[in-house]
Amino acid sequence: MTATTARTRSGSAPLNPYLRLLTATQCAFNTGFYAVLPYLAAHLGDGLGMAGWLVGLVLGLRTFSQQGLFVVGGALTDRYGPRPVVLSGCVLRIAGFCWLAQAGGTATVIGAVLLIGFAAALFSPAVESETARAAVAHETATGTPRAQVLAVFSAAGQAGAFIGPLLGSLLLLLGGGFRTACLAGAVVFVGVLAGHARLMPRRPRRAPTARAGAVLPREVFANRPFLVLCLVYSSYLVSYNQLYLALPAEVERATGSQSALGGLFALSSLLVVAAQLPLTRWSARRVAPRTALVGGLAVVAAGFAVVPLAPGGPAGLLPAAALVVLLTLGQMLLVPAARGLVPDLVDDHRLGLATGALSSLSGVAVLLGSAAAGTLLDAPAPVLWAALAAVPLAGAGLALTLPAEGRTPDQGRGAPSRDSTVTD
Repeated sequence: MTATTARTRSGSAPLNPYLRLLTATQCAFNTGFYAVLPYLAAHLGDGLGMAGWLVGLVLGLRTFSQQGLFVVGGALTDRYGPRPVVLSGCVLRIAGFCWLAQAGGTATVIGAVLLIGFAAALFSPAVESETARAAVAHETATGTPRAQVLAVFSAAGQAGAFIGPLLGSLLLLLGGGFRTACLAGAVVFVGVLAGHARLMPRRPRRAPTARAGAVLPREVFANRPFLVLCLVYSSYLVSYNQLYLALPAEVERATGSQSALGGLFALSSLLVVAAQLPLTRWSARRVAPRTALVGGLAVVAAGFAVVPLAPGGPAGLLPAAALVVLLTLGQMLLVPAARGLVPDLVDDHRLGLATGALSSLSGVAVLLGSAAAGTLLDAPAPVLWAALAAVPLAGAGLALTLPAEGRTPDQGRGAPSRDSTVTD
């Protein structure tokens, strides 16, 4: 029996120092981000007196400058390596938070928000692609499934998303105000910057070639299995975005207000923190990635299907709670599997671009899907929730066309190229 087999049978190998750094980074990133973001709309409207349409525009610009430009950050990661892109993203995020703390006019607020969003467009694809690469190397070295490593990464992000608003609320309650929350977020990123400047390995810069410099490299944008994965992942994100669109409407219909939303969002975050690792530890060893995608999307569809069964009276919130639980369980099944498939479907030297493209293309789908879902909010409940359930079901059907084990004909599973070897 090999050492790897022994470790696999006896339990998961502990994460190496580099993976621990990347995981802690995700937690710190979301902590700093969510210490500010939930209170931005109120600050713009109540603190700065912006009109509602202008607040919406600013929030939309932030989303576009982040999610829409992930593909840019991914391409830069492939070209220059993750270290300079991550460090640049940290510096821009610190500058953006400090600027937002001082911004008092429309132009300065928009500038600060765009800078904050672009910082994430640099930082996140670099960290996510590097985590996927390191997870493959860890799987090869120890036998621990990569999905299990990526689940730790996801749980750390959810923990940060839960801690961040609590930190922001605490600062506001102590009388610090929005400016103090922004500065606290900047301090968090100073710590992230220092950690990566010290611990993130340097990699040789790639020599420019016609292939590496292609604007739309075929390895990504003409890669049918990868594009199918993008569509599958988009169906999940369109569904998950209903937590912010259809769920509030359902809660208000059931209770007459949206006051229960905070508790439902907390339920989702706590469920991920508590159950993500055990669930993925089970599924990564017993369920193929394609099966995890199909099963996760089916669970999401079931969450939408139960909502029209809403009872009257005090139990009226039960379908909304069931939707949150099932949607979160589906997310926990499919997201690590989807992220773990990317290194198998694209060449290693395009991993950053593919990671960014997965988020950017899904972001476009969310924009279009949310507009379509918004037109259905006034439709009869069976029509609305049946239409929403059809989206993840369609994604599950597409997932069945992916390679069974995630690898393309020309690639071996879990075999990173020589120049991608992670050094601790």
